Amino acid sequence: MELLSQHAKKIMEGCKERARDAGLRFQDDSLEYIVTNRDFLRLTPKNMIPTLYDYWVQDVEVMKEAGQYELYPTNPYETVINTRPPISYYNDNNPDWLNVMIFYHVLGHIDFFQNNLYFRHTWDYDFAGKALSDKRLIAKLRSEKGRWVDYIIEFSRGIDNLVGYFDMLMDLSVEQKKMTRIDFYFDVFIQGKKNSSIVDYVGEIEKYNQFERDFPGEGELRFIDDVRTRHAEFESLYEKELKAREKGNNRRDLLQFLMDKSEFLNQEENKWMHSVMEVIRTTSLYFQPQIRTKILNEGWASYWHENLFLQDDRISGHEIDFAVVNAKVTSLPRVGLNPYALGMRLFYYIEEQADKGKISYDYQRIADQYRRRKFDVGAGGGKEFIFNVRENFCDAMFIANFIDQEFVDKHKLFVAGKRLNKKRMTWQYYVKSKKARHYRKMVADALYHPPAIKIDVDENNSLVINHIFEGKPLLRDYIRGTMMGIEFLWGNKVILFTEEPEPVKKQPGQSQQAQQEKGPGEVKWKRVKYTMKDRKLNRVLVD
Repeated sequence: MELLSQHAKKIMEGCKERARDAGLRFQDDSLEYIVTNRDFLRLTPKNMIPTLYDYWVQDVEVMKEAGQYELYPTNPYETVINTRPPISYYNDNNPDWLNVMIFYHVLGHIDFFQNNLYFRHTWDYDFAGKALSDKRLIAKLRSEKGRWVDYIIEFSRGIDNLVGYFDMLMDLSVEQKKMTRIDFYFDVFIQGKKNSSIVDYVGEIEKYNQFERDFPGEGELRFIDDVRTRHAEFESLYEKELKAREKGNNRRDLLQFLMDKSEFLNQEENKWMHSVMEVIRTTSLYFQPQIRTKILNEGWASYWHENLFLQDDRISGHEIDFAVVNAKVTSLPRVGLNPYALGMRLFYYIEEQADKGKISYDYQRIADQYRRRKFDVGAGGGKEFIFNVRENFCDAMFIANFIDQEFVDKHKLFVAGKRLNKKRMTWQYYVKSKKARHYRKMVADALYHPPAIKIDVDENNSLVINHIFEGKPLLRDYIRGTMMGIEFLWGNKVILFTEEPEPVKKQPGQSQQAQQEKGPGEVKWKRVKYTMKDRKLNRVLVD
């Protein structure tokens, strides 16, 4: 591994000037290294942070990647780390023209890291330096505590997706004021009501707006009085929420809750475990935005490497080479998902929509397909709009807002189904749906979505974890090991409530292939209680 040559660094600085002229914003300093293909094997399994703490799973990943490379040699182009300054790595096989394209791609990533609000907690420190400090801390603890350090890492990593990422972002925003009753009603109370629908929520907003129109200056007070009349429990629940927030009890960050409340962990001889758990927690928080913005981030970088490189005179003579490399990166697969391709095309699509004034209420009201195709009020502002999306959106918002039927039709997208051909004993793929809502759901289902939980402690000092079911069951294969680790860290019994599906019965007279094509049908979910006590797991159905 060595620093970029002065010749290549000069090319990079030229790319920075052109990128800034196009509107990208990033800090001046950056570090670039030239590495071999094999060096990339060690960077990737550690999530591209070479200073990350040592752990046996990462070594296994390196060995696995090395084995795959022996069978299927590849030529990775680059990788970039969101640090201060940002660090990027480039393959030693890249010619100058290819480096120009890759430099633009990397600058797109850096602009995204330093301006997207989901990364705001990473802006004030250098994670590579912190990771090195954490690595030394864990090495020191290993020399003192031995294998117990790896046990704590193992148990903590089993639940490191259950961190209060959005709570942390909220704390980093403007100084938090005391939660008002109106905020509590719309943000917590009404959304927590059983059988509450989006129609009910919108109806309450309209009722609130009507109070504001009818009683200027005191509409909010009158609306809250109306809420108290309709919901006798509202005031007591509001006071309870305020007390919980004042105590700082985070009922969603399981690692933080264990460190704060576990009597076992807070014994003097066990306090060293806090340091290990905090390393795991802060590392998870650092990577949360990267997991949640994969499509947006890669799409943004691909959009800019294509736009800027096509305007660059250094493409001369390498147009075909560029087309081949770019097609490998940004081609839309017929089956599966390519975040580079989908994200880039969505940015082109919404830029065009904004330029024509289609991202507006007037356009959404038009039902006639011919008028929708011809609609163009020359609004402009497409570039400004995509910069706002880059700043404020994550993948879930990006997909939910902009994958519509026009986008699906334009790129001939579809959801593929799979069935078994019994005669040939092969799997057959077929077009299952071309509807935007089905394609949008397929992409949304592929996004990172850790389980939502609520944490409490019962009268016997048992830790109670209530899984807020959102249609996706927990993986049963991992429940035993994960709960065993939580029991150790808590020092007492652990109870988990979740939902699991009932076995789907085959309909009489229906062939297996017909049932496969039709799908599993309606699934019934049952409430289940898992109890871990003395490393023994018990499972029972509950009403």
